[in-house]
Amino acid sequence: MILNSRKAKWLGTVAVGSALAIALAGCGRDDGGSGGGDDGGSSPGITDEEITLGITTPLSGATAGPGNCTVAGLVAYMGERNDEGGIEFGDGKTRTVDVQAWDDAYDPQKALQNFQQNSGDVFAFTSGLGTPTNRAYRDAAIDEEVPQVLVQTGDPIFSDQAESPWQLGFVPTYMNEGAAFGELLAESGDDLTVAILSQNDDYGEGYVEGFKEAIEGTGVEVVKELTYEATDPSVDPQLTQLADTEADVFFNAMSITPLVISSIEKTRELGWSPSWFLPSNTSSPVAILGPAKADPEDGFYSVSFAKAPQSPAYADDEDVTTFLESLETYSGDYTTTPDFPHCMWSYMVGATLDQAFQNMEEPTRESFMEALRSVSDLQAPLMLDGTAVDTTEDGQPAVSSLVVQEYNGNGYETVDSLG
Repeated sequence: MILNSRKAKWLGTVAVGSALAIALAGCGRDDGGSGGGDDGGSSPGITDEEITLGITTPLSGATAGPGNCTVAGLVAYMGERNDEGGIEFGDGKTRTVDVQAWDDAYDPQKALQNFQQNSGDVFAFTSGLGTPTNRAYRDAAIDEEVPQVLVQTGDPIFSDQAESPWQLGFVPTYMNEGAAFGELLAESGDDLTVAILSQNDDYGEGYVEGFKEAIEGTGVEVVKELTYEATDPSVDPQLTQLADTEADVFFNAMSITPLVISSIEKTRELGWSPSWFLPSNTSSPVAILGPAKADPEDGFYSVSFAKAPQSPAYADDEDVTTFLESLETYSGDYTTTPDFPHCMWSYMVGATLDQAFQNMEEPTRESFMEALRSVSDLQAPLMLDGTAVDTTEDGQPAVSSLVVQEYNGNGYETVDSLG
């Protein structure tokens, strides 16, 4: 089942070149702003030989698994390109790419500090995980005119050019994913009951909003809805209440890996066996469903736009084999096993940046943003059939097309219906 926001309302190291200051006439910046370069013609973080990218992301703590993947895939992709001699930019210069990553432990204050300490030395920030952490330095990035792009959050504010002129999200919005789940249920034509547990922030709210919009006016009924805090050590009390409903479906909008695993274990202990809907970032067969001993007979659904290396269907896929070899070769400081989809996503981020660099006519952040917003129908490595990178539509992230999939005990298979 392929969903695309352009057709439906909700479907919406490695060496790097020096960055250039946006010192263009009329930009209204003070001479001392971080967008300015010493020569007045290029932005910080880019030279004729190298461009430097920065990532603030959780490399420790409960979200360290996906956080390390947000760096590993990008490092792998750029490692390949650097070994080939670098990327030929639109200004005719060939540059290598240096990726610098800093741990924020999913703490917004640390993310802001990482930005403040490094924004003058990197050309752009990219790929980092998390809504609260990316939001923490969004205003500062706008004030300093520093690109904060292809970040791994489904918060739609990052793809709204009026609200976020120096930002762009990469992954589908939370509403996109929630709508995909809802549409699958709605299209079943069955009268189904749903229990919801969501994170008490923009992440959880977005999933629930998209889901409810999609099921409105159908035979799908939400019978109980609870929230949790991302800092909660356990959600057992909420699960006990939700299990009492005996709902047919459990819509579990959670971002914390250990809590998802314990939720699967707890519902089994309670004797509740609903069909599950899991967000794309917390549905890993290797890191979540396997350790939780999830029973595929219960029905575990998620959405994706990336090939899963763990799936036997991609054992001989050229994209997958190249990706795995590159992870092994270049990404040992982060991870060489793509246990989370963020590894594949950040590899695609690399391909998208590559395309933008090739179209970037001047070594400035402004020229980069123009080039980045002109990428259309890019079949980045690892993309599933029916999905593509398209940055040209205001209000949508770089990827808004999704495929609904069901867990088969090893990986996921694309499905068109429930059950």
